[in-house]
Amino acid sequence: MTKAENRAAAKAYQQEKKRQWREEAHAAAVAADIDQLATLRKYLIFNLKAGIPALDLIDAIDDYAEKLTGDRRALHQPHHSIGGSC
Repeated sequence: MTKAENRAAAKAYQQEKKRQWREEAHAAAVAADIDQLATLRKYLIFNLKAGIPALDLIDAIDDYAEKLTGDRRALHQPHHSIGGSC
């Protein structure tokens, strides 16, 4: 392998490592956002003293979760029943 080929291979390797790092950082940021949105949504639904959840804000959170994950119901809890399937 010549010096030029070696430099080109090293540069390609470095670019690939940077691309992988950016993808991992983006995935970690999306996961952190989803965790925070889930916490906020759960608070808005279950812990409000007024008794009426802020439906507009919950819809906005669901819309944003859909932008991040592609699934509007990503933050929704699955339904479970005793003795039955979901």
